[in-house]
Amino acid sequence: VHRWVNYESMLKECLVGRMAVKPIAAPKGITFHVLTASYDLLLLTYFLTVGQPVPFRLLMTLLSIPCSLGNTSCDWFQTDSLITVVIYTKQKDVNAELVTVDCQDRRLRGEIIMEDHSYLVEVDLDHAVQEDLAVNIAEKVGKVEIILKKKDNIHWKMLGKPLESHNTFIKRMDRGLFYRKCKLASKTEVTHDTKLFCLMLPKSTHLHVPTGQHVYLKQIIAGREVVKPYTPVLPFLPLNFKEPSCHGGAHIYLMIKIYSCGLFTQALDHLQIGDYISLSNPEGNFKKSQVQTSEELFLLAAGTGFTPMVKLLNFALTEVSCLRTVKLIFFNKTEDDVLWRNQLEQLALKDERFEVQFILSQPTKDWVGKQGKISSSLLFEFVKRSRKDSKVLICICGPTPFTEQGVQYLKDLGYSQEEIHTFIA
Repeated sequence: VHRWVNYESMLKECLVGRMAVKPIAAPKGITFHVLTASYDLLLLTYFLTVGQPVPFRLLMTLLSIPCSLGNTSCDWFQTDSLITVVIYTKQKDVNAELVTVDCQDRRLRGEIIMEDHSYLVEVDLDHAVQEDLAVNIAEKVGKVEIILKKKDNIHWKMLGKPLESHNTFIKRMDRGLFYRKCKLASKTEVTHDTKLFCLMLPKSTHLHVPTGQHVYLKQIIAGREVVKPYTPVLPFLPLNFKEPSCHGGAHIYLMIKIYSCGLFTQALDHLQIGDYISLSNPEGNFKKSQVQTSEELFLLAAGTGFTPMVKLLNFALTEVSCLRTVKLIFFNKTEDDVLWRNQLEQLALKDERFEVQFILSQPTKDWVGKQGKISSSLLFEFVKRSRKDSKVLICICGPTPFTEQGVQYLKDLGYSQEEIHTFIA
């Protein structure tokens, strides 16, 4: 019984007998060794020993035994209609956000992020498969299953040809970006110069962008390849603040400011519904545990620096019960520039832990709220521990000067580097 097998719930009913102290001779000519025997031999040995076919549940367990005993290993098995690739990470708490799978033109690519490392499965499949794939994850034991549907119900002799990076475990930063083409599903106006783009992932892609991480968009403009980072958001801030299930995470929402003289954003704005753009795997170093160990969360955002805060707000208010205070200090030029102002105000009314403060640098004479730019005095007023020993996390995102000045002001006010997280792509 290997340590990745939950014996009590999975195998107890399949028990044949206890292993003898002394070896029992197998029928003549049969060699039985679980780690090196072929599956045919395993099944034949069981049949000759017990005198009946292998029970289905035991068969499925035998078929999922990995080939190697290294830190991470992969294996595959098939039925008439399915191919299942199994990856044994032997890591606890592997979840859907850490697994990215693409199957393009018979090339299967599966990447699993483990801390700051990346494990990759990459093969040219032996035969064609259908577009849609499924990914199952057993979080407690770190087992990942990639389930592919055969195009033709034929027996595969091999999974396919391993590519150069197949079965590699390297530093995440050394892996490089991987892109897939996504279709523009919708484009809606948020403010006078900012739009919400909805990109549809291919059916053959499994991708969830973790909270606090970003993706890159790539487009060929005037014969040049241009790449820009963006942080995915939710489609809106509903009052119950639950992310809608949109076809199994098949959509990515990006809130993008369109600059009148911006080469890349102008090209994005000219995309028509149904056009394609390349989107990368997620990147970033933010960890949810930073929020889960905090009692007070302060978010400092300027303009579209608000985008990382959207999913962060969702996570903090719905999943982190130890947080007493969640406060957003939102800097903009004018009232017309404020993103989702009404939704943020509604959220503040609904959840007493949440407070939002809007600060304008170019207000009209009718503005009754705070005005100015980021400064030590403003932060001293709005970023305060409610208790002397409160565990605080301060997240900051905006133009580079805003972020750099903000970090310096916070340090001058006595906050440590460990209490500050900057979102910089």
